[in-house]
Amino acid sequence: MGNTASCCVSPNGSPKLPRQVERLEDYQINTDLSDDTGPYLQHISDREVPDDLALESNPSDHARASTIFLSKSQTDVRDRRKSNHINHVSPGLLSKKYSSCSTIFIDDSTVSQPNLKSTIKCVTLAIYYHIKNRDSDRSLDIFDEKMHPLSREQVPDDYSRTDPEHKLIYRFVRTLFSAAQLTAECAIVTLVYLERLLTYAELDICPSNWKRVVLGAILLASKVWDDQAVWNVDYCQILKDITVEDMNEMERHFLELLQFNINVPASVYAKYYFDLRSLADDNNLSFPLEPLSNERAQKLEAISRLCEDKYKDLSRVAMRRSFSADNLVGIRRSHAVLS
Repeated sequence: MGNTASCCVSPNGSPKLPRQVERLEDYQINTDLSDDTGPYLQHISDREVPDDLALESNPSDHARASTIFLSKSQTDVRDRRKSNHINHVSPGLLSKKYSSCSTIFIDDSTVSQPNLKSTIKCVTLAIYYHIKNRDSDRSLDIFDEKMHPLSREQVPDDYSRTDPEHKLIYRFVRTLFSAAQLTAECAIVTLVYLERLLTYAELDICPSNWKRVVLGAILLASKVWDDQAVWNVDYCQILKDITVEDMNEMERHFLELLQFNINVPASVYAKYYFDLRSLADDNNLSFPLEPLSNERAQKLEAISRLCEDKYKDLSRVAMRRSFSADNLVGIRRSHAVLS
């Protein structure tokens, strides 16, 4: 199936290739996508996005592309630093703890086990910058809160013109994560799906749709990431005024807009995690630091040894492969025994 010259190209073709082909015209593969050719299995290389396009427009798919939320936050960070410099604002007492020769401070957040509260704060801050520094107000009716309200309370008339504060976004997301018992990793995947939606569907997170867009991303991330997924009816127990039919319809639209691409590579996940930490540093949202204890140091050392052993095993497997021409120098070969 991975070869363009396989039998999957044509239903009537033979799985064996001809041994000898005198002319190129004698053996051609029809790659035209038409109804006359019958069933056609597209090769994987034809479906992949070129690297230049991925780098430019798909940060949620490519690890080398810059995250959108970090670039949108830099405008406010530069303005804040410039204002402090012009007005000679003193930074005041340093609240951040720094390591010394006698004491090492370390937080409990890692890329594999992030801190839940700090991660949710950073993710909601990224959503806040998406809304505040949006390019326009492109949206769809399925995400409009006026057309599909989440509660029976009347939606204000200026709902589409007033940007929500970071605290409001944090309370909304925190309530969902607490009630559904979601993990911090799910919050990072939620942000990946959000930026993938903005890129694929060419939408903007704005005051009129941010709640339903965030809810759809959390709903999808909880099903993809967590082992015990939360059903749509469970969210209806949290948001008591929303119907299951509405949740199903929103989830279907979300998946279609994502082109059913729910895969999150490990490199992309790690990039979003470290960019969220950079966002926290720029906005003084420090992760809780504690002195490094002997017990914590032993755990970190054990994890390091485990990773080192895995790396050695992978290196041994790689060395058993065939050598290239660049590695011919210095290769020892066994002596031949002539009888």
